[in-house]
Amino acid sequence: MKKAVKRIAEALERMAPAPQPAPEFDAADAYVWHVGPDHLAPVPDVSRVDLSLLLGVDRSRDTLLANTLQFARGLPANNALLWGARGMGKSSLVKAVHAEVIRQGLPLKVVELQREDLPSVARLLHLLRGAPYRFLLFCDDLSFSHDDQHYKSLKAVLDGGIEGRPENVIFYATSNRRHFENERSSGINPSEAVEEKVSLSDRFGLWLGFHPCTQDEYLAMIDGYCDAYGIRVDTAELRAEAIEWQATRGSRSGRVAWQFIVDLAGRKGVSI
Repeated sequence: MKKAVKRIAEALERMAPAPQPAPEFDAADAYVWHVGPDHLAPVPDVSRVDLSLLLGVDRSRDTLLANTLQFARGLPANNALLWGARGMGKSSLVKAVHAEVIRQGLPLKVVELQREDLPSVARLLHLLRGAPYRFLLFCDDLSFSHDDQHYKSLKAVLDGGIEGRPENVIFYATSNRRHFENERSSGINPSEAVEEKVSLSDRFGLWLGFHPCTQDEYLAMIDGYCDAYGIRVDTAELRAEAIEWQATRGSRSGRVAWQFIVDLAGRKGVSI
């Protein structure tokens, strides 16, 4: 009998696990949200580049930094959608801006949330609500297929439902599209499905567009990386190799510039 009761108790615990202990928010400035079980994993060393190395996105950089500083200081600020060309530094800018806010002495925490974990966002907001810190909730590469209902969970972050979004939480997302309808809907009324996702993007107060860079901007990015990491190369040689590199990739972007720098630094024996 005791064994049966124990098995029932264990089954109930699996179905409704005990609440997770409150996170230790003093452990780090950055966290990743995981589910099953729910927990915030501290990230002691965030992979990011310095804000000064993100070239060709000056207006977006200045706007996002100003908005983030306002929020970190307890002032009104908007949720932000960074949309546009692949590889132009959308996610890098979010991480670099967070680092700059920390450098200025403001204790802002960043929490990365995966798109597939959006249904758990209400539980995450419950953990963050009332905590003695301000949080930048970040979701990279946000998009939704025609039958994806995750976008409804996102409204809990942007609007907060009946409780309202926690005043100590702001949400930044990146996407390759300005609106989130990345596939043609096959539903009964596809226009309504598209309208729902357009309505979702409208809930972001800031829309920051990222567009393919020019050749001059691409070369300026490479010059900036060379200066920052002490890579010495003849100017004409550097220009010729950089242009050949982007030609083989069929595109120019900040990501392509960084990939060229990684290759160049390796060939020149320079650590970056």
